[in-house]
Amino acid sequence: MNEYESIPLDELAQALFTINRHAKTAPEPKHLYTIKKESIKRLLKESRAEKIGLHFSDHPKFSNQNSTLLVKVDKYFFHIPPAKDDFRQLDHLGKLDQNYRNPPTRMSLSQAKRIVYRHIDWQPPKKQKSQPYKRSSHFTPSSLGQAERSPKKSFHRSR
Repeated sequence: MNEYESIPLDELAQALFTINRHAKTAPEPKHLYTIKKESIKRLLKESRAEKIGLHFSDHPKFSNQNSTLLVKVDKYFFHIPPAKDDFRQLDHLGKLDQNYRNPPTRMSLSQAKRIVYRHIDWQPPKKQKSQPYKRSSHFTPSSLGQAERSPKKSFHRSR
């Protein structure tokens, strides 16, 4: 048993469900969908998930019909982009069944992300420490925005 199998499959499935649910409403879901896909790919490699078949996508790109891969993880079903081999090896199940729902689960997004990060061995990028603003020793304050000064009057002698 490797270190990834130490995470119970039902816990991973619930974490993936939570991430997927949040990704559907997130303003920038790319990261959530990426970690979901990476975790499912790893579960398939570990033989802890099962490819079921292909479904037509509910959201076709550019009005072209495209398909998604249906994968079962524990009691949950997920869609990920299919590989070329999937079209040759799997049955096409047609249209997505809108009546089917995954089992309900209660898990916070932060907890779900921690579980999936551990599973895929993902490390967040190191944040750059923000340097406190230092003024240059040659600082010259700007005069922008200051009231306009009247030009100096020059006195001319009359002859």
